[in-house]
Amino acid sequence: MNWQNAGKEPLLRCTIIHHTGGRIRIGCRALKYLNGYEQDILSKVSDLPYVKQARLSIITANVLIFYDVHQMNPNHIAGQLEEIVSLYSIPAHQQERKEQSKPTVNERRLQEEPIGSLLRNVLAGAASLAYALLTRSGNTQGQHLLNRLFGFTALTSLSLAMPILKSGVQSLRESGKPNADTLSSAAILASLISGNGISALTIILMADTAELLTAYSMEKTRSAIRDMLSTGEKHVWKVLENKKLRRIPVDNLVKGDRIMVHSGEIISVDGHIEEGSSLVDESSITGEFMPKEKKIKDQVFAGSTVKRGTITVFAEKIREETAAARIIHMVEEASQYKAQVQTMADRFSARLIPLNFALGAMVYFLTKDAGRALNMLVIDYSCGIRLSTATALTAAISTGARNGILIKGSNYLEMLAETETLIFDKTGTLTEGRPEVTSIIPLKEGISEQLLLSMAAAAEETSTHPVAYAILEKMQSKGWGIPGHKTIEVVVGKGVKTEVDAETVHVGNARFMKENNIVLNTAGNTVSELMLRGENFVYVARGSELAGLIGITDPLRENMKKSLNRLRNLHIDDIILLTGDVEQQAAMVASRMMFDRFESELLPEDKVRYALRLQSKGFRTAMIGYGINDAPALAYADVGIALGSKRTDLAMEAAGITIQSDDPLNIPSVINLSRSTMRIIRQNFATSVGVNSIGLVLGAMGVLPVFWGAFLHNMTTLAVVSNSLRLFFFNMNKNQLR
Repeated sequence: MNWQNAGKEPLLRCTIIHHTGGRIRIGCRALKYLNGYEQDILSKVSDLPYVKQARLSIITANVLIFYDVHQMNPNHIAGQLEEIVSLYSIPAHQQERKEQSKPTVNERRLQEEPIGSLLRNVLAGAASLAYALLTRSGNTQGQHLLNRLFGFTALTSLSLAMPILKSGVQSLRESGKPNADTLSSAAILASLISGNGISALTIILMADTAELLTAYSMEKTRSAIRDMLSTGEKHVWKVLENKKLRRIPVDNLVKGDRIMVHSGEIISVDGHIEEGSSLVDESSITGEFMPKEKKIKDQVFAGSTVKRGTITVFAEKIREETAAARIIHMVEEASQYKAQVQTMADRFSARLIPLNFALGAMVYFLTKDAGRALNMLVIDYSCGIRLSTATALTAAISTGARNGILIKGSNYLEMLAETETLIFDKTGTLTEGRPEVTSIIPLKEGISEQLLLSMAAAAEETSTHPVAYAILEKMQSKGWGIPGHKTIEVVVGKGVKTEVDAETVHVGNARFMKENNIVLNTAGNTVSELMLRGENFVYVARGSELAGLIGITDPLRENMKKSLNRLRNLHIDDIILLTGDVEQQAAMVASRMMFDRFESELLPEDKVRYALRLQSKGFRTAMIGYGINDAPALAYADVGIALGSKRTDLAMEAAGITIQSDDPLNIPSVINLSRSTMRIIRQNFATSVGVNSIGLVLGAMGVLPVFWGAFLHNMTTLAVVSNSLRLFFFNMNKNQLR
């Protein structure tokens, strides 16, 4: 259980509150987030054969069940209710995150503040403070109140503090609660009223500097994500009405424009082809590693690369409407994905703001010293905690993006740091996802390896099946030509056949061979050997006789074993393999890679159930996959990680983290990044609370003047924000801060 959620039950876990003979009350946190689904849940519970009556309360998040004691015991009832509730896990998780991310008070959105504007404020504040210190014009204690409020220093301070003052008043007006800017506003005004303009300028300068650093980290994150997901050229060739071409910036395109894309260029819009044909690489969009032939009326997408040919594309979607642009927007704006630690930081600091006002009033009441009371307003916890937490999370996301790792929300960083169970898919995740021919075994006299493979290639030439790609690639690597053949006939799920040199060639599985009266007895021992080696295989027959077998494997990713070893060193001691492959293949891979356990021949929904079952037991679970069939499990896991350049767009959308490269060493690297982030956040919490607490005590005792109180507080804020900025320099290769 993580340190923020100590004592909190897992969302989907159902626990028995009490039970007597034939009557049981079961509680589940998820129920309070399922308003609108209660009738569906009650209906499913009531349909259970042993249930006589059931009542559900969203408010108390429990279910009262009257049941037949002779048919079922209480623990089994709780388990079955848990399975029913898990069917609604997505809306429950979404609503929980929405509730957790509700802001306690209204704060300024620093990501909306222009960097240039914040920098000008810092420079102006520094210049004003330097002038005030040199001329001592900031000290006006002996002057009349009007002179204090309308002097040069006061007017400069009020001008520079205008964003802070507006935010402070707005929070009080809209939510009825003070925010950090309310407290800063009170400290600035109190400093000016007391004639201490230098303290006011110091507060403003330090606050603006900390905010500049935070906003800078957010801007760097956005820039890194845009660079990572760049989908197109900066300039395009626009086709004019007279068919001439003009090179224009891609930002000047509008819907309905026509652009010409040449070989080697990246398509910059979503649309359809109006003229020409080409071979288009869509691997960045669909995950398909083989380029596709595209002709007139075919759809093309931004981010695809024209490998051969020239096409004219009619622009249907541009700029922010493309899929990658929507992902960028989601990363920037998805407040529902705010980390719990960030939410906790915001709420913790918000609760302490009224404490500062109360301390100020109490200290003034006891001492009648306005300076001591002012220190209670100048020194606060909220700025350091709130800004440093936001900075740490955005810096970590930026570092990930610069290294080809898209982290869609700070909550995924937090959950990944707490992960204790990893689930791997096999095909395309552990393996390359690109089968290759490893054995060519003739079984008939007069059949050579070249002849056997060439017959198979002739039958598979037009097929899009991965096995066909493997056979054709092997032919190409050997430099052998594909013999002439007649029309190819595909029998879905079984095999293909064609005619070569007046003889029929069949390529496929055992069922396909038997249906065509081809005897397989001669392949018995060879089949056993291939299975022991973990190779899949296809039969090749010429005429009515078996000619041989072709063994095919999907090789393991390079560095996968090293990656798993590093994960073990990170104390992740439960690594599971889930696959739709047959048991023998799964067992071989699980044994070779030393997984803790495995499940085979699973459908996508089976992977989801497995992940939910682990979550219901309180385990923080991450799922690593790449394909369409992994997308449901990636969405349901606490953290879904889509791995590799061949991952599909659906997997990328479902996952919370996307790793663009094929190197599995990025998995332990991003876990190390998440743990370093949480470690720095804890350091910042301790520093902010510790140093500011000492400052409050010294200020209340009269030992610390107001100026030095402001200096101490704001230097602490700068220190923890700077500590967070260290995450920009996290070395993903060495897994450490530089």
